[in-house]
Amino acid sequence: MTLTASVRRPDAEAGTDAEANAGAGDRTTGETGTEADAGTRPESRWDRSRDADGLAVASFVLGLVGLLVMNLLLGPAAIVMAIIALARSTSRRGRACLGLALGVADLVVLAFLVTGTGTVSWNFAG
Repeated sequence: MTLTASVRRPDAEAGTDAEANAGAGDRTTGETGTEADAGTRPESRWDRSRDADGLAVASFVLGLVGLLVMNLLLGPAAIVMAIIALARSTSRRGRACLGLALGVADLVVLAFLVTGTGTVSWNFAG
């Protein structure tokens, strides 16, 4: 038998046909019968860590941009993303902490602007 042959022959020790074809599944639909291959792939540690790293970077960027514009929205978003990244044990812990600090700074800047002008608005003209 060559490597390109598509027919699998069960070994003599394999037992019944049901045991030999247990992993083969339905050949018409392509399903294999296992949960991992049926489209419900369990989330691996790598995927979770990568998501947490992305959240840490996003919180940093949102906190930084929030110092200049839309700090009412971007500050709390940066805080929430940083907390979630830290809870998921990100490998970019420093960036998540910076995102948390910048998110808090966004809200502090907003508080100073509101108390100084009485409105939630920016005024660069002075």
